[in-house]
Amino acid sequence: MTSDSHETPPAIEPDTKDWTWVLDERCPECGYAAPDVDPTAIGTTVRALAPRWVGALSRRDARDRPAPATWSVLEYSAHVRDVHLVFGGRLASMLEHDDPLFDSWDQDAAALDDRYDLQAPAVVADELADAADALADAFDAVTAEEWDRPGRRSNGSVFTVRSLGLYFLHDVVHHLHDVGA
Repeated sequence: MTSDSHETPPAIEPDTKDWTWVLDERCPECGYAAPDVDPTAIGTTVRALAPRWVGALSRRDARDRPAPATWSVLEYSAHVRDVHLVFGGRLASMLEHDDPLFDSWDQDAAALDDRYDLQAPAVVADELADAADALADAFDAVTAEEWDRPGRRSNGSVFTVRSLGLYFLHDVVHHLHDVGA
């Protein structure tokens, strides 16, 4: 199914799972294992993954959903671009404030409100690459003393800069798996 029309695409069932378990266990779907990741390598890893997203967006079928209720490569890529931006804001907040409470972000509402399905793949590719570079730079700049700074999600989940980075990285890796890149 393509999303060539301007009609709202079929709804995607919202993901209501609490994915924080990936901080302690290997993800059986994508193979990501946060305990095996050196947090000081998050920036390098983010930079290494960005070209895979750009490549996926150059596919002829990047706008096509593989099933009506499954995001297209374009929609996943726009989501991952926004994940970089949201987590960049959260990281900055954690480094600038003591134990900040993060604003809620409804990823499913963002996909619909921002019409991920109608965005231009080349533009999303550029924006994702820029957001990845900026967040990679921000993680590279984290000092040894800052890795344990806390922050909280609106549902009560507590993160440190370290666990936030590892949690974020799972999202990027997992969605590369989702799009076969």
